[in-house]
Amino acid sequence: MSTGPTGEVYRIDWLPGTDVLHGTCHCGAEHTSQDPVEMWEWMLGHPEGHLPRGNGS
Repeated sequence: MSTGPTGEVYRIDWLPGTDVLHGTCHCGAEHTSQDPVEMWEWMLGHPEGHLPRGNGS
């Protein structure tokens, strides 16, 4: 059940000619994987594994 739109956008692109998926989270973090389940777990596991762009350490 959804409680309404959150404004969060998750994007997964397939890189043509490969088995690679490239994901971009709503926070700007990016990740690549060949496994779609791993990709969604990474995206929905916020904030674990997320390092937003421009957040250098």
